Amino acid sequence: MAPTIRDVARAAGVSKSTVSRVLNGDPNVSAESRNAVMAAMKEMRYTPNALARGLNTRRTGTIGLILSDITNPFHAEVARGVEDLASDYESNVILCNTDGRPKKESAYMDLLLEKRVDGIIFTSVKMDESDVTELRARRVPFVFAGRTLPDVEADSVVVDNVLGGFQATNHLIGLGHHRIAYMAGPSHVSASVDRYEGYCQALRKAGIEPDPELVAEGDFKQEGGYRAMSVLLDRVAGRTAAAGPTAVFAANDYMAIGALEAIFERGLRVPEDMAMVGFDDIAFARLHLVQLTTVAQPKYDIGAIAARMLFDRISGASGDDAPRRVVLPPRLVIRRTCGDHLGTRAFMEPGTERAGAGAQA
Repeated sequence: MAPTIRDVARAAGVSKSTVSRVLNGDPNVSAESRNAVMAAMKEMRYTPNALARGLNTRRTGTIGLILSDITNPFHAEVARGVEDLASDYESNVILCNTDGRPKKESAYMDLLLEKRVDGIIFTSVKMDESDVTELRARRVPFVFAGRTLPDVEADSVVVDNVLGGFQATNHLIGLGHHRIAYMAGPSHVSASVDRYEGYCQALRKAGIEPDPELVAEGDFKQEGGYRAMSVLLDRVAGRTAAAGPTAVFAANDYMAIGALEAIFERGLRVPEDMAMVGFDDIAFARLHLVQLTTVAQPKYDIGAIAARMLFDRISGASGDDAPRRVVLPPRLVIRRTCGDHLGTRAFMEPGTERAGAGAQA
């Protein structure tokens, strides 16, 4: 039978309340008592029950992280940032992958509340007003990471997606492209909407009116990028070359990879026939055979900052302060797929990074 807190107290020669105070990190416990309790716990191999401790402390030492697609390297990097910060706070992370499905997200949220987590970080945001109401009624802090939800006042950390969309599109315009397609993410995702806004701003600044025929919606997945690119190419099949796009801005790198496959299947070349810019700067984008020009965002920092904001709320360090919004700068990273290495570019915008010599070929 597993040892109980009563057994530990008896072995250490202290009261049950003293053992509880040691488990909860009470600084007022004497060093002698603390050492005795720790020694007894080690000898008996006693493992504290986090949920039982939570009944007294209202904390379980766990937080939830709800992701939309763990196979996407962007979310994996965000998760690393969250987990590293959580370990600094001696907390565990329950990772929930929703596959972008609202019902699955709602079910995971119910599970996390049942587990009495101390707080939740959302990178997948499909909750409705009733979900927000329940979280606030239960006083469970939550933070949005990478995405936000319209009309919901909550702590959040995001990259400047409008600026990133502008940087990507403006770079392609500077290379001489006027027919630039946009492969969007889901229309309900704030990041995709904001990147589209930046795309439109860059076009209009150059005197180019956005063309709905050059926009196709994907799903932030590789397969979605393949389908969206196929739609764009099918729209101009049989028309003159002037009707089709000469460049594509993909709302994330995962879709850009799928788009590259669709382009190659049509016998087209990148960047000679179609220039390409992605968003995120996942590790795959840096491979020598890919060398994807992309807008980098600090994925690890997004997770780490979101976790720090959450623990501030959990500990009460934020008090009743108004929701905080942290906006991080994006960075355009120039590689081969945009064609910049062909020598048609005379300048670089602020916030731009040119990849190393090996990437320029």
